[in-house]
Amino acid sequence: MRRIQQGKDVLDAKTLSQFGSGVIELREAFDTNAYRLIYVVKLKKAIYVLHAFMKKSASGIGLPKRDAELIAARLRRARELDAEK
Repeated sequence: MRRIQQGKDVLDAKTLSQFGSGVIELREAFDTNAYRLIYVVKLKKAIYVLHAFMKKSASGIGLPKRDAELIAARLRRARELDAEK
């Protein structure tokens, strides 16, 4: 997250275009587990972390529906917060 805050590139990240521009998935592997952190950088006030989780399925590449719905709801709220004065 520090590199992201400083505007630097991160090693393993991909854009999640299904949520619109600026929503990014940071991917990390540690001790045979896969971790994901979803954040949005295209807002004015802050970088908003929308979701973080340990990936459970080794075969599926898509987001589970429950996680996608949670990210979408948190993104709506982040946009509301970012628009407040």
